Parts: sequence; structure tokens; C-alpha cells
Amino acid sequence: METYDVVIIGAGHNGLVCAAYLLKAGYSVLLLEKRSVPGGAATTEEIIPDKAPGFQFNLCAIDHEFIHLGPVVEELELEKYGLEYLFCDPVVFCPHPDGKYFLAHRSVEKTCAEIAQFNARDAQKYAEFTNFWQRAIGAMIPMFNAPPKSIVDIAGNYDLKKIKDLISVIGSTNKTLDFLRTMLTSAEDILNEWFDEEFIKAPLARLASELGAPPSQKNLGIGAIMMAMRHNPGMARPKGGTGALVKALVNLVNSLGGKILTDQKVERILVDNGQAVGVRVAGGTEYRAKRGVISNIDARRVFLQLMDESDVDAADPELRERLERRIINNNETILKIDLAMDEPLRFVHHNHRDEYLIGSVLIADTVRQVEIAHSDPSVGKIPLENPSMYVVQPTMLDPSMAPEGKHTVWIEYFAPYNIFGAQGTGLNGTGWTDELKNKVADRVIDKLAEYAPNVKTATFARRVESPAELGERLGAYKGNYYHIDMTLDQMVFLRPLPELANYKTPIEGLFLSGAGTHPGGSISGMPGRNCARVFLHSQQPFAQTLTDAANSLRSTAKSIFKTS
Repeated sequence: METYDVVIIGAGHNGLVCAAYLLKAGYSVLLLEKRSVPGGAATTEEIIPDKAPGFQFNLCAIDHEFIHLGPVVEELELEKYGLEYLFCDPVVFCPHPDGKYFLAHRSVEKTCAEIAQFNARDAQKYAEFTNFWQRAIGAMIPMFNAPPKSIVDIAGNYDLKKIKDLISVIGSTNKTLDFLRTMLTSAEDILNEWFDEEFIKAPLARLASELGAPPSQKNLGIGAIMMAMRHNPGMARPKGGTGALVKALVNLVNSLGGKILTDQKVERILVDNGQAVGVRVAGGTEYRAKRGVISNIDARRVFLQLMDESDVDAADPELRERLERRIINNNETILKIDLAMDEPLRFVHHNHRDEYLIGSVLIADTVRQVEIAHSDPSVGKIPLENPSMYVVQPTMLDPSMAPEGKHTVWIEYFAPYNIFGAQGTGLNGTGWTDELKNKVADRVIDKLAEYAPNVKTATFARRVESPAELGERLGAYKGNYYHIDMTLDQMVFLRPLPELANYKTPIEGLFLSGAGTHPGGSISGMPGRNCARVFLHSQQPFAQTLTDAANSLRSTAKSIFKTS
């Protein structure tokens, strides 16, 4: 029986980040991954080897913004382990049916100039809109990069600029109330408040809905922040694909003496006298943990599937029912399409320029189209009439991901996990079959061809992953790659539940990390870093508190002297 200080369930990017911090602190760590490759939702793989050998595809995550709001890359010195980020510019292209288009550069000024071709007022308002949200980002970053209940950590993350941003957003009673109103409203309401033209509101609504809800969803105004981040800190992709981030983390973990085992599906968390002491994997092998078990998978699976009921009830008799009934997943997930092409997409109706393909391409004709694209899945309906989608041609920024002169296309299309009226059929009773997923993919490609007709003539290989297949691959409940919905009632110190929101659980020595914890899904590494800090504090609470306080004072002093 192998024994380590810490056993981590899941080698997704947050699990790897958490492991790296613990290893650097001197703890021995084992990561167990159920798939044959580490990475979770952050892998890059050759998935059509028979028809498209040498083509590398990102299976899920692709555009990285949140990781640049935190210190993970710098603190872990990931460049030394092979990570190289390529920043996109332009960052968004969205063609409109009437011939207009939204082209966003990393520069706000250049973006406003593009908008001004069609509407001078909206160009001016866009600059004001972006400025507001970038100040809001500055005010919120310290909270993202700290455990949600750690006042010392949060305070230590503020420098003078972030304090100024905070004051500018909530510096008076009226500003505070107005910001609260903004958070409680919807992205659609906010966009209507700021802009006139559909060609700008529709793509911004589509990006806001990346949080997994329709733009009309109240309490999700924070979605409007998504476009502002593409200007600052910017949107980037690791050279070689998202999996290159994972590869760098694996290199780091290995160099620090950590151990990663793949094809290891954890079936049981072992609890002795109320304390997590290890795990058992499929096949019966047990791995012991002297100091703790950290789960990179969601709380529902941890407590409802991986633990004995008696152990959970002994720690908190209400927890299982609260997880079963209070955690919300709205049935929306994605159908993923990957294409291998002989040439790049060509947007022939919009004065095509190759720069359109550097960032992400949004097919978002109207806010209503985006609304249906997200509201239909929540009731089990596939939004086929007029598909909206998120498209990336990664090889325009990074040619290394395909053979010379060839290209890949990444398409995200929102769809229901469980199809209404088809319960009990298809994969895992969801209604999804191979025939249906390909029929849906055909319709999505038809829609894309309205803007880029050569998507049909230049494509020579295709892979389609249904929501049911994606959920099975990731082990995600209802295919939710965020683990649980990213709505305000399940964020910050409410994520996933108030009693689990600071990475610790009622089971001594059992910790949670991953997308289902603060600050949520996407590629950021923040849940892994924050969880590591909470674990380290639990091992040496007094010493860690002194260290945190010293770091806070050092950070504040450094900021003051830098600014003065």
C-alpha cells in the first residue's frame, strides 16, 4: 500500500496547480486521473488519427483569459517548464447578416474605430463600457485570488491601483447600490442600457452567455465582464494548444517529485473516525494519505458517489440532501465539433481578412438568437432553427497544431444534456445517439457556411462529441464543465454551498478544489492555488497566518513605494 502526505483526485489543471504548490511546500503528493492522459477539460489530443494524422485538437477549453488575472504562471515559473502563451489580436470577429461586423482588437481604441464605421455613439459608449468593467475587474481580482472567507488573503492582494479601482466602482453609497443593481440584473439589460446596435449587442451577449445561461438571466450581469477581459489582461492560447499548459504543469510536478497515475478511477474515499485517510480505485488498490485528500471533482460526486452515507451523515446529517436538492445544473452543456481543413475559413460576405480568424469567431446574429441558443437547452430542446456558435481556427495563430498548410476548426454549440421526450434512450438515457449528434452538427455547419461557404468544401475530416459523450469523458454531472452553474447564488462564499465554500469540508482532512469551487470554472488555476493555501493553513495555522500577514504588509508597502 502506497502512502503519501496528500492524495489528489483528478489531474485536471487545478489539481496539478494545487499539487505544485504543496510539493513546493515540502509535502509528498499523488495525483490520480481516471483518463489515460492528465488534464481533465484542458487537454489537446490527436483525435482523428486515421483521417487527420498530426492534427492536434483542444477537446474542451481553448481561450485563456482568467489565468492572466492571477499569479499562477509567474509563481510556478511555468515558462521554465515549456509553457509559452500566444496572445490574440484581434480577439473577436462576429459577422452580422446585414453586412456589418464586430471586430474587436486587444486595443480598445482600435476596437472603437471599427465600431465607429457603423455607429459613432456606440463606439463612444463602448470605450466607457470597457473602462467600467476593467475597473470592476481590478476591484474583484483580489477576491478571485484568495479563499472566499480569508480576509487576510483578500486584503493582501490589494495594491493602490486595485484600491483605486474598488473606490471608483463602490466608493459612495450611490455607486455601491448601482453596482449591486448591475450584479442583480442581466447581461441583456446591461447591453440595452449601453448600446443601440444589434451587431455589437449580439456578440457581447454571446460572450456573456459563456457563463452557461441566457443573456436574459437575472443575477448574472457579471457576464458582461467577459469582453473587457479580452482587452486587459488579454486573451491567449498556449503554443501547442491548451494541453501545453497541462504539459508544463506535469513537468513541474514531476521535477518536484510528485507522482501522477493515469487510468485510475477513484471509487471510494476512505474515512476513519471522521477523517479522510486515503482512496480506493477501481480494481481495489488503496492509496493512503497521511495529511489529506483533495478532490478536483465536484462536491456532488464526492459526497453522493464516492463516500459511505454513514460517514457523510456522521459529519453533517443534512449535507447529502442539500447537495442533492440545492446544487443547480440547468441542463445546458455543449456539443463539440472539430474539423480538419485544407484551407482557412473565408468570410466572403464581409470583406474577408485573415486577421478575422486570429481570435474567436462568434455566430451571433441577434440577442434573441443567443437567448434561444441558451434557453432551449434548459428545457431539453435542441436550438436548431438558427444556430449560434463559438468558432476558433487555432492554426491561424499557432500553425504547429496541424501539418503545414492545413488547419483545424473548433466549434462550441450549446445543447441540452437530457433531451426532452427522449428520456431513457441514447447514451446514458440522455437521448443522444450518433445519428442525432451528426444531424445536429450538419445543421451547425450549414449555418456557419452561410458566412464561410468553404467550410463545406475544404473540410476533409470531422469529429463530433455529443453532450452525453462530453459528460462521460469529463465525469461531469449533466455534462456541466463548470461542475455547477455559475449563477450568483452559487458563487464566491456560496460555491458550491456555504458550508463547503472555503475548500474545507465537514470531513477532517478532505478538501475540495476544481471548477465547482471559488472562483469557478474556466482556465485560471485559482481554485487549485486557493485550495493549496487553505490546506497549508490547516497544517500550520499559526505560522501560516503570520506568513499571510507578512505577505500582505509586504505587498501593500511595495505598491505604495512603486506608486509614490
